[in-house]
Amino acid sequence: MGIYEVTVKRIRELCKERGITPNGLSYAAGVSQSTIKSILNGESVNPGIATIKKLCDGFDITIGEFFNTEEFNSLEQELE
Repeated sequence: MGIYEVTVKRIRELCKERGITPNGLSYAAGVSQSTIKSILNGESVNPGIATIKKLCDGFDITIGEFFNTEEFNSLEQELE
């Protein structure tokens, strides 16, 4: 799994844990529904850190908490 897939998985698991729909997250985070949809559906494969920060605010967590998972910690460095 790459960083994009791990990011989408993390967003989905946080929504599930908190009982928030993607539309609810859109409202809480101040991010458009189309942006969240494009991230979750693979149309936006590189969401910016500013967007991730807004999503974290919507989840009421820090960026560190968002990325502090086994999946993120075990990612291999991606060479371009």
